[in-house]
Amino acid sequence: MSQTIEAPRTPVRPARKKGVNWEKWGWIYMRASGVILVVLIFGHLFMNLIVGDGVKAIDFAFVGGKWASPFWQWWDVAMLWLALIHGGNGMRTIVNDYARGKMTRGILKGAIFAAVAILILLGTLVVFTFDPCPVGQPADLLPSFCAA
Repeated sequence: MSQTIEAPRTPVRPARKKGVNWEKWGWIYMRASGVILVVLIFGHLFMNLIVGDGVKAIDFAFVGGKWASPFWQWWDVAMLWLALIHGGNGMRTIVNDYARGKMTRGILKGAIFAAVAILILLGTLVVFTFDPCPVGQPADLLPSFCAA
């Protein structure tokens, strides 16, 4: 009785189908977004904690003044989008690794996608529609830098 042992590097999986390799692009995105996020996060921390008066200076007026500049709006939105998509892609990878059933995987990945999409939408709206001095509000409720 003889047994045949396959060569050690024989592929276990069938050959890859034609089309876009989403796993490869997800892997590349994680590396690229990670590098960009490091720059964005350290720039954010540097401007908020080192350049100004530190943590004690961060309040409503600080955020209002910072978001008055389109540069800082786009900086924060880029950080928000990259971080949420980066985290969502990481969670998708975990689901692919550990979820057993195809339906379970689909439900979990759908929930991750929905959460990321809703948070991106709401966060972007907050940054671009933020108004520290809303019209028609009582003067005692407005910050000190607003003209009453």
